[in-house]
Amino acid sequence: MESDRLTTRRRGELRIYLGAAPGVGKTFAMLGEARRRVERGTEVVVALVETHGREKTAELLDGLEIVPRATLRHRGIEVQEMDIDAVLARRPEVALVDELAHTNVAGSRNEKRWQDVEELLDAGTDVLSTVNVQHLESFNDVVERITGVRQQETVPDEMVRKAEQVELVDITPEALRRRLAHGNVYKANKIDAALGNYFRVGNLTALRELALLWVADQVDVALQRYRSEQQITETWETRERVVAAITGGPESETLLRRARRIATRAGADLLVLHILRGDGLAGVPADTIAKYRRLAEDVGATFHTVVGDDVPTALLDFARGVNATQLVLGTSRRSRFARLFEEGIGATTVQESGPIDVHMVTHSEARRGVRWRLGRSPLPAPRLLLGWGLAVLLPAAATLVGLLLRSTLILSTNVIDYLLATMLVAVVGGLGPAVFAAILGGLLLDFFFTEPFYTLTVDAQTNVITLVAMTVVGVTVALVVDNATRRATQAARAQTEAALLASYTGIVLTGSSALVRLLEKVRENFGLSSVALLEKRHGDWERVACVGPRPCDEPDDADADIPVTPEVHLALRGRALPAADRRVLEAAAGQALLALRQQRLAAQTTEAERRANATELRTALLSAVGHDLRTPLTSIRAAIDGLREPQLHLSMEDTEELLATAAESTDRLSGLVDNLLDSSRLAAGAVRPRLTPVGYDEVVARALSSVDDRHRVEVDVDEQLPPVLADVGLLERVIANVVDNALRHGKAVRKKGLPGSPGEPEVAVRASADRGRVELRVVDHGQGLPRGTADAAFAPFQRLGDRETTTGIGLGLSVARGFAEAMGGAVSAEDTPGGGLTIVISLPAHGG
Repeated sequence: MESDRLTTRRRGELRIYLGAAPGVGKTFAMLGEARRRVERGTEVVVALVETHGREKTAELLDGLEIVPRATLRHRGIEVQEMDIDAVLARRPEVALVDELAHTNVAGSRNEKRWQDVEELLDAGTDVLSTVNVQHLESFNDVVERITGVRQQETVPDEMVRKAEQVELVDITPEALRRRLAHGNVYKANKIDAALGNYFRVGNLTALRELALLWVADQVDVALQRYRSEQQITETWETRERVVAAITGGPESETLLRRARRIATRAGADLLVLHILRGDGLAGVPADTIAKYRRLAEDVGATFHTVVGDDVPTALLDFARGVNATQLVLGTSRRSRFARLFEEGIGATTVQESGPIDVHMVTHSEARRGVRWRLGRSPLPAPRLLLGWGLAVLLPAAATLVGLLLRSTLILSTNVIDYLLATMLVAVVGGLGPAVFAAILGGLLLDFFFTEPFYTLTVDAQTNVITLVAMTVVGVTVALVVDNATRRATQAARAQTEAALLASYTGIVLTGSSALVRLLEKVRENFGLSSVALLEKRHGDWERVACVGPRPCDEPDDADADIPVTPEVHLALRGRALPAADRRVLEAAAGQALLALRQQRLAAQTTEAERRANATELRTALLSAVGHDLRTPLTSIRAAIDGLREPQLHLSMEDTEELLATAAESTDRLSGLVDNLLDSSRLAAGAVRPRLTPVGYDEVVARALSSVDDRHRVEVDVDEQLPPVLADVGLLERVIANVVDNALRHGKAVRKKGLPGSPGEPEVAVRASADRGRVELRVVDHGQGLPRGTADAAFAPFQRLGDRETTTGIGLGLSVARGFAEAMGGAVSAEDTPGGGLTIVISLPAHGG
């Protein structure tokens, strides 16, 4: 009976607590839910929960039934894993299984913990579990690019998606870093390395966005699944969405702007839709569609293309698929006469739209009708000549066969012969030869094989019908051939144009020499001798850029002149170009103008930055010389004057004090001058570091020996850390400058686990290794920096916040960063959790 009960037992439900990173509170939330269920009388057991030494998490385990873990030996070490057999034997209503993506130790029944969870669910046990977004299989490569760490333990997305409930446990990056700094996530010896690497604000923000977007997608998927299961096809107005359908015609711009205003008033998302024909060929040029795609992006809309021969059906299918609430269409361009036979897209869409509101936008192109144009045959000349030849030969051959076999063939056989000849001509030569062959064949059939013979008189109605049918068949086949050939030609040309435009766009994005390389590419593609970009300045034409011999000096000299603007022309020399090539050349000319503007903008930006930097440095230097250099000089002069004054009878103590003042001011002046000289060396590129392997512990000790108040610095640098490649003298200056800055701006704080009680150090110096680099972190607990000003702190003559003007001229951090970058390293600033500033000195590890 018990086995029967188990086999008919329902499958358990899975509830997952999803977080962006370790420490957000997933396990805490799961244990809170477990305790609430226990209070309601539910049978809950702890199959496996990892507390990671967190006291508050461990407190929530009190009072819950814990299933003992299984002990396995792996490579001589005892490892504890969840005892899946014991949990299955216990058969609880609810089981807690932490860390869903965990990989079980070798020898376990299942390779992955999520497979253990599957067994529990199959046995009818509800499971509460946790997982971080970085462990989802689909995000593995994305997370590696963001954090630089590849996750070895992953769980299939489908496993998480099929959970009955996924609850997001969210916390801001700043709050998580504070929680980490307070020791609530990792032990003290791991905090600094974690804050400086995986738990950077940027990493946490990106992971948080991934988690939020993944959950939002699942909500949308769940809604769509529910609508599908319940066979709900009508639109649910959970969010306003406006779809604007454009044809690519001249009215599209008016329609798109009108749709943007409608969407703005409704507070809705705007989606712009263009429908391609089912054969894959756009009804309008590719550059026109690209124009409207850019316009859609400019007004804040998204651009979409779908394929469909039935435009109203394709349009409504798309609108219902995105759960749109409003459609915006242009009024029909069809004439009244044409609408007598077909109502048009707009009318059909309105009739079938259901609850979706349809806006019909009037425009200047309405009711102008369709413009028909007759073009020449798309077939090549040799094939066309062959077609005309066959148009004469094949009907003649059919006549000859009919005359030779007159006694054995009947009229219907002759008709088929002429019809076959007409179809062959249509396949080879297209419309013109096919019509000629049909008429010639009909005349020959009438003259030789219909009574009365050898006349063009037709006395039977059936013979008339036969002649007309032959002509219709020939024309129809010819039209199909012409249309297919034209479409194939269009497709091949469109593909070529797309490839050319893509290559031109790629060149423009590559750098400063893009303009010349773009012109060279145009010259090569179109077989030209020279290409020049001309610009009209002060009434005269000037060559801005050119390639090839004998470039044009004016547009009138060119074999082909492509105007970009009235003042800028692309002048081509070498051969006359067909009109069909102008579309690509116009796009290339536009790209050339864009490259020219980018080139000039880059030059202007560089010059403006140079002038601004020169002005800033000159102003700052004058300010520094006028105050910071004068102050120690004044102190020295005052001390010397006091010592030289004959009327003053100084005691030994007073004399020593004046000498100490002069010495201290001299040291300060020497330090200021050293920083000025170092800054000048960096600006001139005269720093040539000699890189050798050196340990941070050695250099830190030497750097602190030259720092005043070094007793206020706490040093925690492990001697076992890998050596770094650095110039010992430069690195010593870097560390000394950064520590000196921290001592001036830091202060003692009273906080658990942090220095700050009276007499304790105010600045901490710690080091850690990560991914081929070794980082030295100088941590203070002062006022820190305003948000967004971290990079400004490293600018020359910049004091932190510009609040204090009595010590230094603001070159310490600038020189430190310059020396570090000269050695292949970096110096950056980040907030100290709990308040203050942390300067990170990062250098490549030797052999890393």
